[in-house]
Amino acid sequence: MAPIGNLRHRPTRRLVQLYAGLALYGISMALMIRSGLGLDPWDVFHQGLARQTHLSFGTVTIAVGALVLLLWIPLRQRPGLGTISNVVVIGLVVDATLALLPPGDGLPVRAALLVAGIVANGAATGLYLGAGLGPGPRDGLMTGFTARRPRYSVRLVRTVIEVTVLSLGWLLGGTVGLGTVAYALAIGPLAQFFIPIFAVPARPADEPVVAGAPRTAGEAA
Repeated sequence: MAPIGNLRHRPTRRLVQLYAGLALYGISMALMIRSGLGLDPWDVFHQGLARQTHLSFGTVTIAVGALVLLLWIPLRQRPGLGTISNVVVIGLVVDATLALLPPGDGLPVRAALLVAGIVANGAATGLYLGAGLGPGPRDGLMTGFTARRPRYSVRLVRTVIEVTVLSLGWLLGGTVGLGTVAYALAIGPLAQFFIPIFAVPARPADEPVVAGAPRTAGEAA
């Protein structure tokens, strides 16, 4: 994967891929919401907050992303362009999609919306992470904590975070259901499938370095 923040390497592809991935991510969230069959843990939390505050789902998503980003400060995490864009773009797109997409009518349609949403979410994850411009605030919270506390595994930290937000979201009135379980089972394999497909190749060792461009780890040796 290309170095985070180094836009001198394939900038057009990486920017297009980043924003296409973030837009698709917002669409995938709206598809799952309209299925009415359950959401992923963070979106259960977002939906619960939206129902309690009477704010739009996208507005809550943006607000939570910004608050989570503040938690990066004690973890000494540095956000990339993709991190900041993640906070804003996904929330705007999910609200726009919800305004255009009616709720699913009938179980077959709702199931199709759920499956499409989960697959699109996996592809979106591969696109935006493959651009190498920084993780989303929620993923960065997990990786930052494990970097500061290496005795805790990524699996443990992610599980604790997601169980916590899922429980809070359910208590706030978020939708937990078949879709929640399906997402939990499918998103790992889907992300593992899509990330290598969309990962931007690192700059070859023999490719000339533009003056002033940040060096990769291999070039610095």
